[in-house]
Amino acid sequence: MTFKYKNVYLNETSTITGPFEEKGPLARFFDKSYQEFYFEKKTWEQAESKLLEESIEILLNKLGKSKQEIDLLIAGDLLNQLVSTNYAATNLAIPLIGIYGACSTSCLGILIASNMVDKKQIKNAIVSVSSHNNAAEKQFRQPVEYGGPKPKTATFTTTGGASCYISGSSSTIKIDSATLGTPIDMGIKDAFHMGAVMAPAAAETIIKHLRNTYQDINDYDLILTGDLGRYGKDILKEYLVNEYGVEANNLDDSACMIYDLDKQNVYAGGSGPACLPLVTYGYILNQMNKKRLKRVLLVATGALLSQATVNEKMSIPAIAHAVSLEVVE
Repeated sequence: MTFKYKNVYLNETSTITGPFEEKGPLARFFDKSYQEFYFEKKTWEQAESKLLEESIEILLNKLGKSKQEIDLLIAGDLLNQLVSTNYAATNLAIPLIGIYGACSTSCLGILIASNMVDKKQIKNAIVSVSSHNNAAEKQFRQPVEYGGPKPKTATFTTTGGASCYISGSSSTIKIDSATLGTPIDMGIKDAFHMGAVMAPAAAETIIKHLRNTYQDINDYDLILTGDLGRYGKDILKEYLVNEYGVEANNLDDSACMIYDLDKQNVYAGGSGPACLPLVTYGYILNQMNKKRLKRVLLVATGALLSQATVNEKMSIPAIAHAVSLEVVE
């Protein structure tokens, strides 16, 4: 399902990260970075909640707006029952829609906000996501203190909070359209190869978006997927050729951009809900504002697994949602 928008704009963004992202190649594009993982809190979960809340505060300061001027907060994270989102939202006191799309949450949130702004149900919305490496490891795998080995196909959850402000007020970046993804289960059970799990879902959403908007893949300067990693990115390109006869020479993956894969010990690259928006809000929008990129298709990818389903050896479904951004000429 694809939605076309008339007057919906991405007005402002904010980004805040942890120490690994601060040491990566895109560090200068982030608003703020911490040098350690606790962020002056007692637990990883509290630290992640602080990331999300602080990213919203940075965004409001950039906008020169108060919390009372925001109609809606749409936010999500990876943790059980969206605890990071819920605690942050309690402190912010903004009406909340909490959403879970795993690592696809950022584009899902933008889609929901854009639909409501387009239909004039709300005037504006903040869309936020967060992820924390140590909190995610503790929940989905094992605490980092255990030092458990991982295969090279594993990804490294990004630590960060990312927020954007969406409204009907014109700006330099327009949200042109968005495509809602469909869950796909290819029967893969390897929780350490999320790239392979999510690549087919990314491919289906890309093709669906292009067909529904009557476009060719080369109509975009860049197609940016969420967190497939170096191996998943290659799988996606090969899958697009074999299944759809489409060559994606303009495709990149934020998981391969946020870290230096040759120098940082991050396995196949980044992951987590914050991965795609950190790269997009920090670096990609910078390039769009300089008009080095004019049309970008964001494709956020998510693996829909839990501790229980992995332990029960169930296969892992995946989903991808797409959002098209355009420079306003």
